[in-house]
Formats: sequence, structure tokens, C-alpha cells
Amino acid sequence: MPGHWEGDLVIGKNGKTAVATLVERTSRFLVLVPLTGRDALTVGRGVIAATSGLPAHMRASLTWDCGAEMAGHATVTKGSMPVYLAHPHSPWERGSNENLNRIVREYFPKGTDITSDPKYLAMVACDINDRPP
Repeated sequence: MPGHWEGDLVIGKNGKTAVATLVERTSRFLVLVPLTGRDALTVGRGVIAATSGLPAHMRASLTWDCGAEMAGHATVTKGSMPVYLAHPHSPWERGSNENLNRIVREYFPKGTDITSDPKYLAMVACDINDRPP
């Protein structure tokens, strides 16, 4: 059933830059969310902005890891969709997202800054979404 998403952060150089990755579980459709920070408020607002335009049936749930960046998950739940937190140290509970984070790292290798340019991030997401299964 579509509308269930997995999410995480990909962190850039020195932990100063980040992008949120949202993956729809059924279609494996990737959305990259530009972030200006890694705090719970910034991440929550970014996720809401990225998902609020989706039809209601495509906002069934979001599963995120147990990181501090989703401490404000109640805000996301109220503003967009219910958020479920994966168990600590259990990446297999968000396997699609972990796999796509690895692919995103091909564009943003560890130790490099991650751009927050929405046009470039949309191009990267489009490139990844156009890959054959």
C-alpha cells in the first residue's frame, strides 16, 4: 500500500550540512529535503514542507530512526503524517532508506559539504529515481 515513507539524514562535512532523505516504501520514490540545520525544529519543518503537498493517501506514515533530529516528531505528526521511530541500532527496519542513503553518498561522498540548493537536490533525486530497479 503506497504512502508509507522511511526517513533519515545524510550528514555532510564536519556535521555542518545535512539533507533529509524520504523514501516511499512501495515505489522507492526518493525525495531529498534541503536543510539549513540538523535540529529537531529545522528537520520537522523540512519534512512537513516536503510532504504537505502530497495527497492524503500518500501521507500514511513516516518511519524515522531514533535520532535527536526527530525529537519534535509530534509537530510532524500534527502537521503532516504520523511518525514512527525505529528501534535503536536497527537499520533493517528502514532498509529502503538505508539503501538509498548509500546511493545518495555517490553524489555526496563522506567528508564533503552537502549543498542545500533545492534545484541541485531535485536533479540528484530525479537521477536516482530514474535508475532501473
